[in-house]
Amino acid sequence: MTTMDIHQILEHLPHRYPFLLVDRVLDIVPGEKIRVLKNVTMNEPFFPGHYPHHPVMPGVLIIEALAQAAALLSFNTMGSKPDENSVVYFVGIDNARFKSPVSPGDQLILEVSILLRKRGIWKFAAKASVDGQTAAEAELMCTLRTIE
Repeated sequence: MTTMDIHQILEHLPHRYPFLLVDRVLDIVPGEKIRVLKNVTMNEPFFPGHYPHHPVMPGVLIIEALAQAAALLSFNTMGSKPDENSVVYFVGIDNARFKSPVSPGDQLILEVSILLRKRGIWKFAAKASVDGQTAAEAELMCTLRTIE
């Protein structure tokens, strides 16, 4: 599978509205990288409060969208889907930088590549861009846990 529509994404992520922050997988190379699209619309639930006079997507939600892209890459690499007892947790977020605001009408392109996979810890290089300009970037570390 090299692309995923929203129905396939919903099979691979436990997130749902209002916290599902990816719309389409444009390209995926299991074990290597993924490129994902997030359409940013004025209908996002955070815009009325951030900020009413100049809506800007919160940086923490851009990082979360990158993490969701990373989770899609991880599950695809493992050849599995999450079950109701699977949770992906952040272990660390390093070198996060926010370079330009993301506004309603933007198409956010999320690019994530695997840097390391060791003892259940995944480390990713992640970048979000709009029209070819970097909006945010970070190194993300995550782990998959089963909850009881």
